[in-house]
Amino acid sequence: MRAIPDIVGWWSALGRPLRRLPRWAAALVLALTVALCVWSGPAEYRYGHRASADIHKRLSHGDRRDFDLYETIDKRVVKGESYWHAALAEQRGSRYPTRPFVAVRPPTLAWGYVVWGLIGWRVIAIGLWFVTVLGMVGLFSGRTKLPERAAAALAAAVFGSVAYLEKVGLSHEIVAGLFLSSALVVYRPRRWWPALLLAACGLAVRELALPFVLLWALFAASQRRWRELAAVLAVLALFAVGMALHAQAVIAERHPGDLQSQGWSGLQGLPFALYGLVSVTPLAKLPHWLGPPLALLPVLGWAALGGRKGLFATLWFAGYLLAVSLFARQVNFYWLSLVLPAYGAGLALVPRALGDLVSALRRPRDAADAGSPAP
Repeated sequence: MRAIPDIVGWWSALGRPLRRLPRWAAALVLALTVALCVWSGPAEYRYGHRASADIHKRLSHGDRRDFDLYETIDKRVVKGESYWHAALAEQRGSRYPTRPFVAVRPPTLAWGYVVWGLIGWRVIAIGLWFVTVLGMVGLFSGRTKLPERAAAALAAAVFGSVAYLEKVGLSHEIVAGLFLSSALVVYRPRRWWPALLLAACGLAVRELALPFVLLWALFAASQRRWRELAAVLAVLALFAVGMALHAQAVIAERHPGDLQSQGWSGLQGLPFALYGLVSVTPLAKLPHWLGPPLALLPVLGWAALGGRKGLFATLWFAGYLLAVSLFARQVNFYWLSLVLPAYGAGLALVPRALGDLVSALRRPRDAADAGSPAP
């Protein structure tokens, strides 16, 4: 563990990292940002047009909507059936795959449905949305001005509006994303356990939250925060046990003729990630030339924040978008809900990012490596 460099400390020492870039690097980032924004609109529109046609075709052929599937499963569990018996029976009847075992969702949402129903899940979702929106003010404190904090809270509120869906308790990705966003804003170095509890809940809802917790473990190890690291590893151990039990339960209910998943090597690329972000947020209501750039720019904004908060968020969001671009299939566009609503708050820092890049370009050549970070 001692060989792990303190990347967090190094990044934090930079202050405003984009302002510290060499002139050539700042010019490259600016040029790449402009190029991607210009490209993103037509690219997402073409992909979205094709994807929408494919979805309509599948539904016209009798494919079942996910919300209908999960609600039927939950209602069977309420009547006393085993979750795994009900889930595999419904997925089998709808020609959904059950192999490998991760094709069957964890039972967390269904068990919650039994205890408090969809109304309870909606209350929880709105509560997590509220925590994230208010938490943005505290998350950005010390590094940003009040207008930026207010804009971050507003952007998070808009991107998290999915929390108000009447049947939000049927979406594993939305609920897990709300837990992770809350964990991101609640985290404090001296009081990290509430955030870890929220992250653990997100992991229990959807295993796609695993990279978030693994990144947390890496950060704790890098900063030599051994108690925190031990707690994160304990959560990962409990998750591994839970997934092993889930796998055994799925296998016990599986039939020889059950379908195998097509796998997760879609290689859909960045247009798919942008299509997913636009589809699961209010950006879908904007003109096609505006929504995709706004879906892309939050990564730049988070990179401009600096400190542990900014580095963690940047790696989590950029890494997740990359993973989705590489591994998700076209039907998995809803995976992008896992970064909401916190991802959208990065839009509030885009002006700061552009200003820092311009400042880096204007810095004299002899000061390229000697400049001090701005507060």
